[in-house]
Amino acid sequence: MRVRSFMCILALWAVGVGPLLLPNFAQSAETEKFSEPIHIVVTIPVLKDFVQQIGGSHVQVMSLLSGLESEHTYSPRPSDIIAVRKAQLLVEIGLGLEVWVSALVKNAGSASLRVITTSKGIALIRDQSRDDVPEGATDAGHDGNPHIWLDPENAKIMMRHITEALIKVDPSHAAEYRDNQATYLRQLDHLQKDLAERLKTVADRRILVYHPAWPYFARRFGFRIIDEIVTQAGSEPSAHHLQELIRRIRKEGIRVIVSEPQMNQKIPEVLARETGARIVVLSALPGAMPGTETYLNLLRYNVMQLANALS
Repeated sequence: MRVRSFMCILALWAVGVGPLLLPNFAQSAETEKFSEPIHIVVTIPVLKDFVQQIGGSHVQVMSLLSGLESEHTYSPRPSDIIAVRKAQLLVEIGLGLEVWVSALVKNAGSASLRVITTSKGIALIRDQSRDDVPEGATDAGHDGNPHIWLDPENAKIMMRHITEALIKVDPSHAAEYRDNQATYLRQLDHLQKDLAERLKTVADRRILVYHPAWPYFARRFGFRIIDEIVTQAGSEPSAHHLQELIRRIRKEGIRVIVSEPQMNQKIPEVLARETGARIVVLSALPGAMPGTETYLNLLRYNVMQLANALS
């Protein structure tokens, strides 16, 4: 195609149709080079959704987790190492959520890889599983609860980190990335208003949760977590703790037990059978259940399930 175009230009010049203007093949090659999507690996599905919302057609994103695994205990596969080695960006939550990321990055051995930690700058809630941490801890170390994305206000900060990272890698599309971010944030604001309106009629918002994934979500939407079945993912509650939970649920009239699809369902089933409380299965990660494929759908699903159960 280029040879044909070149010959046509020579022919026009030969018959006196204007000066010889050669096409800038170097510039065309450079344009083709940057038309390739940016290869990005993220740790959990919610980050994939954020990156795709901002990056659009300019990004190719792979999530290491599908949403059905536990982000705390995930074990990277050989294919994950290859994916990270080929990626330009790796996007994580941080805060010790993905304890396996450091080893993964080291094994991938890519000197050009940029790791983007999206929890930077977020005011943290103390991790209840760390009793040695002072109550006022708000630094970005491993002392805060890492499930920050379940508060949409935190999600806005996370998206800004992603937008800035994309602009650094691909400044030619900076305006588009900023526009995409602004559009998505407007959608998120609209959803928050709708959910707040739905919750106005819910007076009793007390819930028992499976493990400490929900403090940011509860604080934002006004739910009150009265206790947890386990304080750390992967652990099992003692018989004494279960008896105490049964006693408290009965005494205080707690109506809803929040379980998660990644957890052992037998334990909340025992509590529900002994107390008459209702089990509501929520997900902290998009894609774990039908109707939770995107972050917006995930928020809507979780809030509406609780609102309907508590009404």
